[in-house]
Amino acid sequence: MAAASAPIAMKEALTLTSLGINPQFITFTHVTMESDKYICVRETSPQNSVIIIDMNMPNQPLRRPITADSALMNPNSRILALKAQIPGATQDHLQIFNIELKAKIKSYQMPEQVVFWKWITPKLLGLVTQASVYHWSIEGESEPVKMFDRTANLANNQIINYRCDPSEKWLVLIGIAPGAPERPQLVKGNMQLFSVEQQRSQALEAHAAAFASFKVPGNDNPSILICFATKTMNAGQITSKLHVIELGAQPGKPSFTKKQADLFFPPDFADDFPVSMQISHKYSLIYVVTKLGLLFVYDLETAAAVYRNRISPDPIFLTAEASSVGGFYAVNRRGQVLLATVNEATIIPFISGQLNNLELAVNLAKRGNLPGAENLVVQRFQELFSQTKYKEAAELAAESPQGILRTPDTIAKFQSVPVQAGQTPPLLQYFGTLLTKGKLNAFESLELSRLVVNQNKKNLLENWLAEDKLECSEELGDLVKTVDNDLALKIYIKARATPKVVAAFAERREFDKILIYSKQVGYTPDYLFLLQTILRSDPQGAVNFALMMSQMEGGCPVDYNTITDLFLQRNMIREATAFLLDVLKPNLPDHAYLQTKVLEINLVTFPNVADAILANGMFSHYDRPRIAQLCEKAGLYMRALQHYTDLSDIKRVIVNTHAIEPQSLVEFFGTLSREWALECMKDLLLVNLRGNLQIIVQTAKEYSEQLGVDACIKLFEQFKSYEGLYFFLGSYLSMSEDPIIHFKYIEAAAKTGQIKEVERVTRESNFYDPEKTKNFLMEAKLPDARPLINVCDRFGFVPDLTHYLYSNNMLRYIEGYVQKVNPGNAPLVVGQLLDDECPEDFIKGLILSVRSLLPVEPLVDECEKRNRLRLLSQFLEHLVNEGSQDVHVHNALGKIIIDSNNNPEHFLTTNPYYDSRVVGKYCEKRDPTLAVVAYRRGQCDDELINVTNKNSLFKLQARYVVERMEPDLWDKVLNPENEYRRQLIDQVVSTALPESKSPEQVSAAVKAFMTADLPHELIELLEKIVLQNSAFSGNSNLQNLLILTAIRADKSRVMDYVNRLDNFDGPAVGEIAVEAELYEEAFAIFKKFNLNVQAVNVLLDNIRSIDRAVEFALRVEEEAVWSQLAKAQLREGLVSDAIESFIRAEDATEFLDVINAAEQVNAYQDLVRYLLMVRQKTKEPKVDGELIYAYAKIDKLGEIEEFILSPNVANLQTVGDRLYDEALYEAAKIIFSYISNWAKLACTLVKLKQFQGAVDAARKANSSKTWKEVCFACVDAEEFRLAQICGLNIIVQVDDLEEVSDYYQNRGCFDELISLMESGLGLERAHMGIFTELGILYARYRPDKLMEHIKLFSTRLNIPKLIRVCDEQQHWKELTYLYIQYDEFDNAATTIMNHSPEAWDHMQFKDVAVKVANVELYYKAVHFYLQEHPDLINDLLHVLALKVDHTRVVDIMRKAGNLHLVKPYMVAVQSNNVAAVNEALNEIYVEEEDYERLRESIDMHDNFDQIGLAQKVEKHELLEMRRIAAYIYKKAGRWQQSVALSKKDNLYKDAMETCSQSGNRELAEELLAYFIEKGKKECFAACLFICYDLIRPDVALELAWMNNMIDFTFPYLLQFIREYTSKVDELIKDKLEALQEEKSKEKEEKDLVAQQNMYAQLLPLALPAPPSMGGMGGGFQPPPMGMPPVGGMGMPPMPAFGMPPMPPMGGY
Repeated sequence: MAAASAPIAMKEALTLTSLGINPQFITFTHVTMESDKYICVRETSPQNSVIIIDMNMPNQPLRRPITADSALMNPNSRILALKAQIPGATQDHLQIFNIELKAKIKSYQMPEQVVFWKWITPKLLGLVTQASVYHWSIEGESEPVKMFDRTANLANNQIINYRCDPSEKWLVLIGIAPGAPERPQLVKGNMQLFSVEQQRSQALEAHAAAFASFKVPGNDNPSILICFATKTMNAGQITSKLHVIELGAQPGKPSFTKKQADLFFPPDFADDFPVSMQISHKYSLIYVVTKLGLLFVYDLETAAAVYRNRISPDPIFLTAEASSVGGFYAVNRRGQVLLATVNEATIIPFISGQLNNLELAVNLAKRGNLPGAENLVVQRFQELFSQTKYKEAAELAAESPQGILRTPDTIAKFQSVPVQAGQTPPLLQYFGTLLTKGKLNAFESLELSRLVVNQNKKNLLENWLAEDKLECSEELGDLVKTVDNDLALKIYIKARATPKVVAAFAERREFDKILIYSKQVGYTPDYLFLLQTILRSDPQGAVNFALMMSQMEGGCPVDYNTITDLFLQRNMIREATAFLLDVLKPNLPDHAYLQTKVLEINLVTFPNVADAILANGMFSHYDRPRIAQLCEKAGLYMRALQHYTDLSDIKRVIVNTHAIEPQSLVEFFGTLSREWALECMKDLLLVNLRGNLQIIVQTAKEYSEQLGVDACIKLFEQFKSYEGLYFFLGSYLSMSEDPIIHFKYIEAAAKTGQIKEVERVTRESNFYDPEKTKNFLMEAKLPDARPLINVCDRFGFVPDLTHYLYSNNMLRYIEGYVQKVNPGNAPLVVGQLLDDECPEDFIKGLILSVRSLLPVEPLVDECEKRNRLRLLSQFLEHLVNEGSQDVHVHNALGKIIIDSNNNPEHFLTTNPYYDSRVVGKYCEKRDPTLAVVAYRRGQCDDELINVTNKNSLFKLQARYVVERMEPDLWDKVLNPENEYRRQLIDQVVSTALPESKSPEQVSAAVKAFMTADLPHELIELLEKIVLQNSAFSGNSNLQNLLILTAIRADKSRVMDYVNRLDNFDGPAVGEIAVEAELYEEAFAIFKKFNLNVQAVNVLLDNIRSIDRAVEFALRVEEEAVWSQLAKAQLREGLVSDAIESFIRAEDATEFLDVINAAEQVNAYQDLVRYLLMVRQKTKEPKVDGELIYAYAKIDKLGEIEEFILSPNVANLQTVGDRLYDEALYEAAKIIFSYISNWAKLACTLVKLKQFQGAVDAARKANSSKTWKEVCFACVDAEEFRLAQICGLNIIVQVDDLEEVSDYYQNRGCFDELISLMESGLGLERAHMGIFTELGILYARYRPDKLMEHIKLFSTRLNIPKLIRVCDEQQHWKELTYLYIQYDEFDNAATTIMNHSPEAWDHMQFKDVAVKVANVELYYKAVHFYLQEHPDLINDLLHVLALKVDHTRVVDIMRKAGNLHLVKPYMVAVQSNNVAAVNEALNEIYVEEEDYERLRESIDMHDNFDQIGLAQKVEKHELLEMRRIAAYIYKKAGRWQQSVALSKKDNLYKDAMETCSQSGNRELAEELLAYFIEKGKKECFAACLFICYDLIRPDVALELAWMNNMIDFTFPYLLQFIREYTSKVDELIKDKLEALQEEKSKEKEEKDLVAQQNMYAQLLPLALPAPPSMGGMGGGFQPPPMGMPPVGGMGMPPMPAFGMPPMPPMGGY
C-alpha cells in the first residue's frame, strides 16, 4: 500500500545518532521517553553524561556530565529524576532535580534496589523493586509509599512497563521472561493488575497493557478500560489476542461489554511479541507495537482491526504517546525516533472501502471529526429520518463529522415533520440534542432563540450564553434586543457587531466605554456627533469624553479647535478651559494658537484662572506680547513683567510696586540681564528710596553674583545709603572672603551705629585687613574699645593695644583684657607696660590679679629678657604656697635659688617638680656637679654623658651607667666611635661592677659587653667574677656565658672550662659546641652529662666514626643508641649490620626504609628475620605483604602457604599482583587461589601454560576481560577447543565481539572463527552482532553460505554493516537482497542494473522499481530494459505507470526509434490524456491506417496538437482519414475548414451536422445556397431540418421560392408554426398557475395561525414553544411546492404580523 494512502502515516521525527549519540547506548536501559516532550539518553563512555532532547527543539540537545544508572525526564516539565546504585551495597540513591532552577527538589536512599521506575503521572514516580512497588511524590517531603507486593508470576521477570489509570485507582505491572523450553525464542509476558481500593492483585499473561477512558451510552460517568495484548503457546499452538475489559463496573449503570480480537503475526514474525501499547484518546484507537516493528491498530469501542503494517525494520524497544496528534512515538535500535499519526484524509475511506466496515467508519469519523464519511453520514441520516427515528437522526446530525448535517436544511427538515399529539416536536428534540452535545452554530442559535423570545423565557437565553452554548451574531442580538437591552449588548459584543455595540453604549450614556470598545475592535464612530449629543445633556461628561478622545492612540479624531468652539458656542468657558488645559499638557509648538486662546478667554473673563495657568508654567508657545498687554490691563503686573521684552515697557510696569508681591518682583529681577536689572533698580530708588530700599536690598542679596557685588556697592554708595549697604553686605558677608567687603561692612556698621555688629564681625571674621581695621578703629575712637581689643587680640597687636590703652588712660580695659579676654597674653602686656615704664605696683597687682591663669613661662621669659626676674619672687612663692606643681614655676624658682646660691643641692635633690634638663642646662656653666645631680635626678642620659665627658667625670659616668642598666645607654657608651670608651670600661671593670652587689646590674653589664662584641673584655670580666671566688662564682648563667664566649672568641680554652666547671647547661652547651664544630668537646660534654644518644649522634654525624659508635654502643647497651647506629649503618649501605642493629634495638619504626634497602641489595634472608621481629611489634599490611614477597624471592613456597593460612593483615590482592608483575607465577598462583581472584588466577595459569585450569578459572571469574585474555592465549597456543569455550562467553558481549574477530583473523584462524560464530548462534544471549559478524565472515571466506545465512536471519542482522562488506567483496546478488530488506530500494535498483549478470531477476526488479524514491531511477530502468531486456519493457512500464512521467518515457522511446515497442504501454496509460502519449499513438494509428482506433483516440483524449494532426491527414489517400481531419477541424471550432473538407469529399451529412453544431447562421445559410447551386434538393430539405435553430424562416422561404423548391420547404414550415403556437399556450398556462399559487399561499398562512396554541402545549421544560405566526420569520413550516420558504435561505426574516421593522434606537 502506498504510504500516501495508508491510514497511519509514519515519519522520522529525528535520528539520535545525528545528535552525536553513540549507537551502543541506544538501548532499553539507556534511553527513556516518558512523554512526547523529552527523550533522555544516558552515556557511559567516553565519559558519563546524560543527554536531554527537547522534542520542540531536537537539534539543541542538553548534555550534562552526570553519573547515574538511570535518568527519567518528567512528562510535562524540565524535572530530571536520577537513580544510582550505592557502591558496595544493594541500595539505590534517588534524586530529583529542577533543571531550570538548577536546584535539587528531593532525594531518597532506597533500602532495596530499584529494578524499574517510571513517571506514572507528572507528580508521581513509580518504583519497582524485586519484591514490591512504591509510589514517590515529588511534592512535600514524603518518602516512597509502598503500594503492593509483586505476584509470583513476575518473579525473575524483566520489568518493561508500569502504568496507572487517570484516577490512580488501578495499577498494572508488565514483565517478560524467557519462553518455554520447547520454544525459548517466544518470550513470555506476565501482568499484575492491582486495585488500590480493594487492595487486591490479579496475575495475568500479557506482554503489553494500557488504560483508557470510554463513555458508554446511557452512563454519564466514563468507564475505566484496560487493554492488554497476549501471545501464549498452549499445546504447541500459539494464540495472540487483544482484550478490552472494563474495570470497576458501576452498579445500575450500563457497562462496557468485554471485547477481544486476534493479533495476526505473519510467518516470518512467529517469534515476535508485543512490547508496547498506546491508546489514542483523540481517536479512541489502540496501537500495539511489537519488538520487530509490527504495528497493529484496533478500534477501542469494538476491538475491530483497523490496520497492520511493519513500521520499522529494526527492533523497537520504546514508545510514548503523542497526545496532541493522537499518535505515538517509537524508538528503534538504529536510533530512529518515528512518529505515527492518523492520516485524517485517508483513514475513513480506508475503513469504509478496504475494510468495508461502514459502522466503524461513521463512528470513528464522529469521534475524531474526520473527513471521508460524509456520504455515509448523510445516507444514514436519510434512512433514520425516513424510518421516523427522529431522536436517533437528531443525535447523528449533532455528532456529524465536521458539522456536515448541522445546516439550515436539516432544521427545515425537522420543521417539516408534523407534530404528533402528546409527543415532543422533532425540532425540539434536535435542539435538545445539540445543547447536550456542545455549542450551536449561528443559524441554530438564531432559530432556537426565536422560540425562547416568543415564549418570553429570557432566563434560558442567559443560561445558554453563560454556558457558551450559543454562537452570537448580529441577527441574534437584534432578536434579543426586543426583550433585553443588556443581554443584547453582550451578544453584540461577542458577535463583534461594532455599530450596534456603539449605539447601545450611546443609549446607556456610557460614552467612556465607546472609546474603550472602539479601540479594542478597531472601529471608528462619528465622534463629533457623539460629543454634540453629550454636550446637550451632560457638560462635564462631554469634557471627560473629549479628554478620552484626546488620549486615543493615533491622536484625537476631532480637531481640538472644533471641540473648543463647541464649548465656547454654548458659553462653557470653564469646560473649554478644563478640556484645553488637559490636552495642552504636552506643550507642543503646534498648540500655540490654542494656548493663546485659553489664556485670552480667561484673562478677559476669569483673570485669576489665567494667573493660575501662567503660574503653573505649563505653556510656552503662546503669543507672549499679546498676553502681556492683556495681563497689564487686568492688573496682573507681575505676569505682564514676565511677558514684556522691551525695557521701556518693563520700566513702566515695574514702578507699580504697590500692586506687585515683593518676592515675585525680586524673582523677576533674576530673569533680567545685569544692565537692565541695575537700570530698574536705579529707577526704583529714584522714585521712592525709602519705600523701595527693602526690595532693592533683597534683589541685591538674591542676585549678587549676577549683578556683581561691586556694582551693588557702587549703587548704594551712589545714593549714600549706608543702611542699604549695611543690609546688603550683611547677607553677603558670610559667603565672601574679600577683605574689602568685610572692611566696608565694618565701616558701614560703625557709621550706622551698629557697635555690637562691629564687635561681632571683628571677633568672628577672618577675612578683613587687620592692620587697616585696627587703624580705622583707632582713628574712629569708638566709645567701646572691644572691637579694637578683638582685632589686636586676634592678630597679635597686643603691644599696640596696650600702648593705645595705656596712652589713652584706659587702664580699666587693660585689666579687663588681661583678666577676662585673654590672660594668656598677660606676659606681652606686662612686657609692654615695663617698656612704657609703668609703675611696678600696678604691674604686680595686675599679675597677682590673674594668678594661676597667668602663663608662667612666657612671663618669666619676658622678665628675664629685661633682667627683672626678681620681680616675680613674691608671685612664684605665692604659687608654690598654693600647691602649684607647674614645672615652669619650680624652674623659675630654682634659677632664682641657684643665682642666690641658697643651698641649691638640697633644692635639686628634694624638689620633684622642676625640669631637670632646663635647670641642669642652667647649672652647666655655673657648677657641672650640680648639673650632674640635676641630670641624674631626671635620668637625662645624653646630657649627663656629655657633661661628664666634657669635664672628665668618668667614675660618676661608670657608676651611673651600671646603675641605669639601660641597654641603649650601654650601646651608646660602648660604641666604638665613643672616644672615651676605654676610660669608661676601665672604670666599670675596676670600680663600678666590683662595688655592685646586684645580679641584675652584673647581668646587664655582661649583656652590654656581649652586644657590643667585646669578647676579650667580656672574658676578662667573667674570669674575674666567676673564677675568683666572687659572690657570682656558682652562677650557672655566668658559667654558660663564659664557655660560650670562649667557644666564640678563644676555642683553646673551651676544654679547660668544660673540665673545671660543673654548673653549666650541658645539653645546650653541647649543641652549641657541635654547631661550632668542636665535636670532641661536644662529645665530652654529652658523655659528662650521660647524654648517650646525643653522644653517639656526634660520633656518627660529625666525627663520622661508625667503629667508635659501635664500641660506644657496646659499652652503654641502650636500645636508643643501637637504633641510631642502625639508621647510620642503613644510610651507609651496611644493610646486614643495620638489620642486626635494628634487631638488637627492637626498633620496628623504620621498616619501610629497611625493606627498600634490603630489596636493593637482595638481602631477603636477613629481611625475613627483621620482618618477623617487626610483626611482633606492629600489625601492618605492608610488613606482611613484604614478608610474603621475601619468602617468594627465596623460593619458600611452603612458608607462604603456611603464612597465609595463619592470621595476617597482608593485602593479598596487592601482593599477588606484585608477584604476577615480577613473573613469580607459582607464588602468585597460591595467592590468587587463596583469595579466589579467578580473573588473576586465570592470567597466572596462562603464563604457566596451564590452559585447562585457566579456562576453569575464567569460568569462575566470568569476566569479559578474563575470557579475552584466556581466549587469546589459547589461540596463540593453538588450543582452539578451549579458545572456543572462552570465545562463546565473549561474543555475547556486543562491545567485545569485534576484538575477538579481529584477533582470530589477524592470526589467519578463519575456520575456527567461523566455527565459533556458528556455535554462538544457538546461545540464549545471541545478539545481532554475532549474526552480523558471521555474515561478514561468510562474505569474506565462505561466500557459498552467505545467501542462506542472510535469508534465515535477515531480521537479526545489522544490515548496513553487512551491506558495506558485501559491496567490498562484490557479492551483488546478496547485496541486492540486503538493500531490499533494509528498504533501500534505490541502491537495490542501482546494484541490479550495474551488475545485472549476477543480480538481475525480472520479478524482483519489478518489486524494487515501484518502491524507489529517486525518480531518475525509473528512467534509468527504462534505458536498462531497452538495452538488455526489450521484450519485458512493457511489463516494467505497466508496473511503473503511476510513477513515471509518460511524456519523458515517450521521448526516450522516440529518440531510441522504438516507439512501436511500447504501444501496449501507451494504450494502457492513454486514459491520463497526456499530450505526448496521445500524439505518439495517433502517429502510430496514422501509420497503420487504423482509422477506427484513431477516431476513438481523438474522441476520448483531446490533449494533442489537433490542427497539426488534421493538416497531416486531410491529404491522406484514405477517405476515412480525410473525414477524421474534417472531424478534428469541427472539434477545434474551425467550422468553415471542416465544412469545406466535407463538401470536397461529398460528405454532405457531415457538413450539415458541422453547421448545426457551429451555431453560425451565415455558415448554415451558405450551405443551403451551396445545395441549391449543386441542385441537391434532398440535401436542401435535410439541411433545413438539421439546422432548424439557425436558419431564419424568411431566408428559407426566399431561397425556396426563388429556386422553385417550395415543396421541399413545407416540412420545415409546419414545424416552425407548431413551435410558436405551443409557446403561446405555455404562457397562458403559466399565468393561470401563478394566480392559483397566490390563493394557495393565503390559505397556508391561515392554517399556520390556527395551529399556534397547539404547539404551546407540547413544549418540554428545557425548551421554549414554537413561535406564533408573528415569530415565524425563520419559516418553521414547509414552504409551498415550487416556492422558496418564506424567510428561509437567501431571504431576510419577515417582520412580525406584517408590521414594518422598527428603526434602531438612538438614531443609529
